Amino acid sequence: MSLNFRFAVISDLHIALPDTITDHPSRFHMVEVSIPALEIVLRHLEQLNLDFLLIPGDLTQDGEPENHAWLQKRLLKLPFPAYVVPGNHDVLSFLPTDSAIGLQEFPRYYQQFGYEHPEQLYYTTQILPGVRLIGLNSNNFSDRGKQIGRLDDAQLAWLQQHLKEINDELVMVMVHHNVVEHLPGQSTHQLGRRYMLENAPVLLQMLREAGVNLIFTGHLHIQDIACDRGVYEITTGSLVSYPHPYRILNFRTDNQGKKSLQIESHRVESVPHFPTLPQFSRDWMGDRSLPFMLKLLTEPPLNIPMTEAEGLAPNLRYFWADVAKGDALFDFSHFPPVAKRYFESFGAIAPDGTPALIDNYTTLSP
Repeated sequence: MSLNFRFAVISDLHIALPDTITDHPSRFHMVEVSIPALEIVLRHLEQLNLDFLLIPGDLTQDGEPENHAWLQKRLLKLPFPAYVVPGNHDVLSFLPTDSAIGLQEFPRYYQQFGYEHPEQLYYTTQILPGVRLIGLNSNNFSDRGKQIGRLDDAQLAWLQQHLKEINDELVMVMVHHNVVEHLPGQSTHQLGRRYMLENAPVLLQMLREAGVNLIFTGHLHIQDIACDRGVYEITTGSLVSYPHPYRILNFRTDNQGKKSLQIESHRVESVPHFPTLPQFSRDWMGDRSLPFMLKLLTEPPLNIPMTEAEGLAPNLRYFWADVAKGDALFDFSHFPPVAKRYFESFGAIAPDGTPALIDNYTTLSP
């Protein structure tokens, strides 16, 4: 089958109506721009001949029912279908609280956006002839109520069965937590592993055996494309964090039957009250980065003494912002050798040491 279609990805919207916004001096999310930024993006997408939109989680600030209701109504107005999955900010607990919906309630808000069977937290649907989307729930909770990024056994069994039934379809998977590492040592570093699916190797093996090689994720708030033995994961940065990105993708089949996925990235450059949004949000992130950078410096694998770390940290003020925009290249030649190698390894460098600028604009051959 000759497949040709166009779609978009917007992630980590963190929608917050003005009267729901909660403030904290160290929060990274500029939720006050969530609705105007989304409106700008949707107006752009509505001018295009899109086949569908993917939103891989963190739809709301913190699971507020009024924010879920607002987004559900806005998505209904789109001239193309939209599909969602829950993020860790959408369902803070299994049961509802006074201020947030519970995990089991999520599908009932989004029955027209993938969840045709609202009693189930994951779904599969044919979004176009020959194209199937599998939406997974990566939100789990320990016996003590702690959030965990994990696919439970029932979901894995369901997925295994549906993968066996695939018949000459292109299958794309959408899940909030990362399945492939996007940062050095992400699955083992105590700051990075919380963004990873705990049982990612199990999922990757299942997808690889079924010939599924396209995964769309969010959660990490960075623009990055990573590959693990033939499985590509495209993670999209947050609409409320620098650089406020979204993606437009074209899947094409040429005359010889060769398939390609062309990826281009766009950014929201301004919203009301924030005429220079990227500059403002880059500083916003930089102003809040010191505690995070000190942890990176003083904890494994670097274990740099605090007194030395305090001298290095100011040089890393914009480090995470540069990681977030994708395709970053770093020069920390003035750092101690071990720290230099570590922080430069976050750059867009191929295994042979050459730049690999694929995070924002590239063409994949899935």
